[in-house]
This record gives sequence, C-alpha cells and structure tokens, in this order.
Amino acid sequence: MNNEEREQMEASEVRELLASKQYTRLRQHFEDLNNADIAAAIEELGEEDMLKVFRILPKAMAADVFAYLESDEQQFIITSLSTKDAAGIIDNLMSDDAADLLEEMPANIVKKLLSAANPDTRRDVNHLLRYPEDSAGSIMTVEYVDLKEDSTVEEAIERIRKIGLDSETINVCYVLDTRRTLVGTVALRYLLLSPPEEKIGDLMHENVIALNTLMDQEEVARQFQKYDFTAMPVVDNENRLVGIITVDDIMDILQEEATEDMEKMAAIVPSDKPYLKTNVFETYRQRIPWLLLLMISATFTSGIIRSFEAALAGYVVLNAYIPMLMDTGGNAGGQASVTIIRGLSLDEIEFADVWRVMWKEIRVALLCGVTLAAANFVKLLLLDHLVIPVAAVVCLTLVMAVLMAKIIGCTLPMAAKKLGFDPAVMASPFITTIVDALSLITYFQIASHLLHLT
Repeated sequence: MNNEEREQMEASEVRELLASKQYTRLRQHFEDLNNADIAAAIEELGEEDMLKVFRILPKAMAADVFAYLESDEQQFIITSLSTKDAAGIIDNLMSDDAADLLEEMPANIVKKLLSAANPDTRRDVNHLLRYPEDSAGSIMTVEYVDLKEDSTVEEAIERIRKIGLDSETINVCYVLDTRRTLVGTVALRYLLLSPPEEKIGDLMHENVIALNTLMDQEEVARQFQKYDFTAMPVVDNENRLVGIITVDDIMDILQEEATEDMEKMAAIVPSDKPYLKTNVFETYRQRIPWLLLLMISATFTSGIIRSFEAALAGYVVLNAYIPMLMDTGGNAGGQASVTIIRGLSLDEIEFADVWRVMWKEIRVALLCGVTLAAANFVKLLLLDHLVIPVAAVVCLTLVMAVLMAKIIGCTLPMAAKKLGFDPAVMASPFITTIVDALSLITYFQIASHLLHLT
C-alpha cells in the first residue's frame, strides 16, 4: 500500500468516526499516529470536518499537527477558529512556524491573533518578522538551549530539563558569556558523560561556525550542506546569539529554491503555491509575461527569414531544414545553460572560471557538432537526395549553431550571476531565442557563399 492509499484510508476512518460522533475513540486513534500522518489524513477531509478535528485534538497535539499542514489549510483553520482557540495554536507552535504563518496573513488578523497570544509568543514572533524575507533571521527559531560558560554540568542538565521540552533541539547546546556573545557549543552526550562538577567552559567546542541574521536562505542551505550539521546558530553583527536554524527548515528551503529555479528556467514567474492550489488566473499571470517577451523577441527571427526570402527562392529546399537547425541549437544551448546554472548554484563554478568553462564548452561543441553533422550529411544524401553543396550548407550551419549555442549557454548565466541577477532566468527559453536568430543568420550567410545566392 502506497502513501496516498494509506492517507485515503486514514481520512475515510476519520470521517466515519466523526459521522458517528465517536470523538473519544477518534482521539485515541490519533494518539497511535505520527503527527505528519494525522496532517496528511486531515488534508483529505472537507473544511467542516477539518475544523471538527482541530476542536477535538488536545492543544499541544493540535499545534504539532498544524505545523505539518499546507499554508492554505493553516490559514483556513486559523481564520475559522475562535480568536482564543487560534491563539492557543499559535502559542504552541515553534516561533519560526508561527512567524511563517502570520507573515502570509492579513495585517488585521495578525494583530488580533498576536493580541490574544501570550507575551512570550508575541515577543518572539515580532522579533522574527522584523528580518528581511528569505534571510536567516526570518527562518530561524528562538527556542534553543543556552548555557553559561561558568555553569557546571549538573546545572546545565538541570537547565535542559527545565526548558528542553520547549526547545527545537537539545542535541547541541549553545554557550554564552555574560553579554550573550556566542563563545562555544557543547553536545548533549558530553554533558551526560562528564562529571557533574566539571565546568561548561572546559567542555565546550570553541570553534563555532555561525550564520548571520541577514544571510540569504540559499547561502544558509549551502552552509548546512558543506558542514553536515543538523542545527546551526544564528548571530547578529555583534556575534550575539539570537536563534538557531535546524535541518528540517533547510529541507523546505532546498525544495523551495529548486522549485523556483525550475520555474525560472521554464520562463515562469515563481509561485509559492502548489500547482493544484493555484487558480487559472494566477497560473496565467505566472506564464504570460515571459511568453509575451519571448514572442516579441521571436519576431526578429521571422524578420531574418523575410530578409532572405528573395535569395532563397532559388533553393526553396533550404527552408525545410530551418526547424531542425533551430531546435538543435536550442537544445545544445539548453544543455550547457542547465549544467552551468547548477554549477553556479552549488558554488562549483565562479565568474573567474569563465574562460575555462568556455574552452571546455567549445571543445564539447565541436565534438557534438561534427558528430551531428556527419550523421546528418549521410541522411541528407541517402534519404533526402540532396546535392552535396546543399547538404554541406546544412551541416556546416549545424556545427556553427551548436558551437554558438554552447558558448552562449555557458556565458549568459555566468554573466547574469556576476551582474547580480538570478542565473536561472538565462535558461533555455531565453537562450533559445538568441541562438535561433544567430543560427538563421549563419545559415543564410553560409548558403550565400557556397550556393552563390543573390
């Protein structure tokens, strides 16, 4: 049984228990399930049943399950519950999850919820909302275990017992001095295995790798990938600890950034909503800007063809191979651009490598172009029965189209990154338009010289 079938079965069972008003049994049923599975089952329910479930769930469990729901379901539940019940969920969420939710809601609702929330929640959420969107500060949580360097192991363990349940993680504790400057970290296992009287300052690891509050979330993800940490501290410009980021948040960021890059590479304005939850007009707005731009830019291609119409009258057969040349050039450019964009996003390639990249792509282009031209030359002679001069024009253009496409495909994303733009914008559709125009000009110039077109 796959996940989807299991979720459908869970949702069906929940509906039956709700319909028969067996609420006590429903609570007991939920106690045996993982919070993520409960959320998946709830998302299969109708809006009315979804609200019933959240009124039945214990407050702590409701908040844990709520954190796994999609943003649309979260907003519906929060706006449908009473202010008191909604504030109860907000109070029990981790501060970063609460901030993410409230950031997408209307200001009047946010004000009402925060006024009903407890002062600690209000302070923590307001603290997170002041940071720029997609920065480390906006995605961090302020629930962590901090220790004083002059504390003993016994005092540290007692503090963990006191605040650990409300912390995002207790695997790593953060050691602060009297000015709340981050001076070290200590793993829980060292605390458990050390003598009770030993000082934290003697146990801690002083070489701390921390993130700045204003660091972009994409760079944050790269830091996690580089160091393989499950959590990293976030500090301000004075190295004071203000929060931590955990690896579960990074998984969401990686998915979000990958989706955004794929949409940009397909000439779509990025959206933070799933496909099936985006209405037709929203999808239209995401796609039409680039389609209009690419359509207008493609008029240059038709202009090039019109300018050579008279010359082509003597060799009408050349028109038949224009789509093949344009498609091959576009595909070759797309291959190069995707490879380079991925290398840039992983920090494997920098702008300083531009000449090395170009030299490599030129050699690859020549090998690919000659191979394609040789195969095409045989096909043109044996199957299309073209004369050798015409076949030579098509094949020479093919080599040049692949060469130009590879060079453009590798340099444009690197130039975009250097100028501060997203390299993903310079992906297949944009590069294809440029390569199409250059391929046509090259095609007609080669034909003019070899076939003496006038």
